[in-house]
Formats: sequence, structure tokens, C-alpha cells
Amino acid sequence: MSDDVIPTTQDDAPTRCGFVAVLGAPNAGKSTLTNAMVGTKVSIVSPKVQTTRTRIRGIAMQDNSQIIFIDTPGIFRPKKRLERAMVAAAWAGLADADTVMLVIDVQRASGKRGLDEDSSSIIETLKKNGYQDVILVLNKVDLVNPPVLLDLAAKLHAEGIFSEVFMISALKERGTADILRYLASRAPLGPYMFPEDEVSDLPMRMLAAEITREKVFLKLYHELPYSITVETDKWTERPDGSVKIDQTIFVARDSQKSIVLGKGGDQIKHIGAAARKELEEILGQKVHLFLFIKVREDWAEDRARYSEWGLDFDA
Repeated sequence: MSDDVIPTTQDDAPTRCGFVAVLGAPNAGKSTLTNAMVGTKVSIVSPKVQTTRTRIRGIAMQDNSQIIFIDTPGIFRPKKRLERAMVAAAWAGLADADTVMLVIDVQRASGKRGLDEDSSSIIETLKKNGYQDVILVLNKVDLVNPPVLLDLAAKLHAEGIFSEVFMISALKERGTADILRYLASRAPLGPYMFPEDEVSDLPMRMLAAEITREKVFLKLYHELPYSITVETDKWTERPDGSVKIDQTIFVARDSQKSIVLGKGGDQIKHIGAAARKELEEILGQKVHLFLFIKVREDWAEDRARYSEWGLDFDA
């Protein structure tokens, strides 16, 4: 497209389109914030750290601007292959972004230990790589006293890389509209990258699997380790307008299979009911969800699975 030809909306306003990388330590609230911006669930949320495994793009419209949020896995010091691939994916998200947004959990950062090691490391890496004009989002501000919050904001702003500071509660969607308006006003001029009614580029089969994985974590996060994944095996549209979805929950050991099943199968029933309810709300159609559990000890070493998630197996 020629530089002097600017796409416009129906009312002749010039269109804008920008990519925003959402960074932060595990459980800072990145996925909750992304969902709030988009207006629907595109990224799963649970109390378990590192719930988001890959870069998920959520798409929001504001006025004549399309904002594509790249919700990245939490950044921390990785040890295992999957963890290294997830952290690498988080940093790679910056390469596609026009704007970088760092989310910090102020309740954790304002405690006795101060800013956590993971957030400090992210800030140092951003500084070392010359990032400027980073947007700082202080999340969960409703849980911290104002004087403590203002002191934390001043200390972080002194780092010299933040151009704007927003104080929000992503869970309660307080202050999120201000961020969206700000991002829309500074997005680069250009055509929309996605249809205006699209909210994510994540395939529906994968989103359905992610929703079930979220329900597993929400139900069993005290008992179940991180090493679990869900895959959608079949997706069958029925003549009556409903959809039949077959999914497999992969665990690493037989003992984990028993945890997911529960006594008399009660846990898997609760998980399936919660996942089905949310899928019906998202899809707008009746869902028949069938869950199966399989033990696969080496699922986290499967190169094909990393490719499906958009992760680098050799990171």
C-alpha cells in the first residue's frame, strides 16, 4: 500500500492497528487484563502459575483502532524444557509489538520483600535492550493502601523506561477502559489485520482445550502438578445445531489420573460441566463434551506439541 493512501472507516476516519505485548511475572494478571480488554475470554486464568503456555492474541476494537494484544506466558527463571520454551515465547512476543506493556501485581510488590525477583529481572532486561516508552500497569490496586501504591509507582517510574502508568483492577475491570483508549489513540495508522468481529486468532479447537485445562486447574490446583495438558480430538457439528467435542486430558502418572477422576468420577464430572457451560456461552450453541484421561509420561517432550503451541522445542 502506498504511504499516501490511508485506510478509512465508513465515516472516513483513518484506521489504526497496533500490536501490544503484555509482559509480566507469573500471576500478575496478564490474562485477566487481556480478557477484560477484548471483552470476552481469549486466555485462560487460574491461581496456578504459568497457566498461559504460549502467545495468545486477543483482538479489541476501540473507535477506529484495532488493538491486538499478545498475551505472553509469565516470565520467570526456567528450569525445564517447557518452561524455557514458554519464557522464550514471552520475550519473542516483543518482536511483533508496537507497544510493550508490563503488568505488576502491586499487592505482591508492596509486601515486605518489595518488587519480586521476576519483575525486577524483566525491568532490567528491558533496560538492557534499550526499551523505552513501556507502559506500566499496576494491577490489583484495590488491595493496597493509596500511600503505599503511590510510593511503589514513584519507585518504578524512576527506572526511566516507563512513559505512562495506569493503576487498575483487571479482575473488576476498573481502569481498563482508560488503557484501551490510550492504546487506540497511539496505534499506528494502517489497515485492520483481522475482521472487526474477530476476538482471537486462536483456533476454536485449541481454545476449547484451553478452557477445559483451566477448569482442571481451578478445581484441582491444590492437588495437581503443572504437568497436565488437554487436546481436542474431535469436533463434530450436529444437524440439530449442537456440537460434539471429544477431548483428552493427558497426565504424567497414574496417581494424577485418579486425582482428575475423583471418587466415583465426581471430579471429572464437575470439570466437564464447568467447561461445557463456558463453551456454550462462547459458541452460542449446545455443547456435548466428552472427556477422556490418558497417562503419557513424556508429553512435555513431544516436539509436535510444541509446534502446535507455537513454542520453540529447542529454546
